[in-house]
Amino acid sequence: MQHVYERASQARYISKLIIATDDERIAKVARLFGAQVQMTRPDHLSGTDRVAEVASSDHAQVIVNIQGDEPLIDPGAIDAAALALLDDPELPMATLKKRIEIPGEIDNPNVVKVVSNLAGDAIYFSRCPIPYLRDGSSIVHYKHIGLYVYRREFLLAYSGLPVGPLEQAERLEQLRAIENGYRIRVVETEYESLGVDTPEDLERIAALFEPSLK
Repeated sequence: MQHVYERASQARYISKLIIATDDERIAKVARLFGAQVQMTRPDHLSGTDRVAEVASSDHAQVIVNIQGDEPLIDPGAIDAAALALLDDPELPMATLKKRIEIPGEIDNPNVVKVVSNLAGDAIYFSRCPIPYLRDGSSIVHYKHIGLYVYRREFLLAYSGLPVGPLEQAERLEQLRAIENGYRIRVVETEYESLGVDTPEDLERIAALFEPSLK
């Protein structure tokens, strides 16, 4: 968590960082390394709902939702997503995509794929391979990187939007925006998301940090 906080602090367009949690153990560790912490309700169904609670008591007009389990988060990727909203005042939400370079990820349902229109807005997110190559032609596939940027008024209204059948089927909360007619700008990045969700993930990430610790 400290690695995430320190790397996010390097983003040029982040003016304030808050660690939002309902777990006092996380809050205690965060305060030890000097982070600002805000305790939230324990009944949130998603990270977006938790971020919305924090945003409701803050005056920031653009809010970035950074996952706390991404110790290698790229500050440049954060800036790129934030700039999408800063450059387009009509845009309610933005996120990231990364070109898939490992063929096995295309069929992996745990790797969420995204397709965008020519303007760069998301058409659909899916756990299935999209687009489907009917005639064996070649095309680039992109995976979704779960960093979100919201305009404040949209974020505060987000949890109240109806949950549609696509979100229910895919279990992907970002589909709520698309199903309710909102645009999501998808910015391409070279950042390769490496989350820590299992003990094996922790070992892999620790190995990457070992050279810098010697």
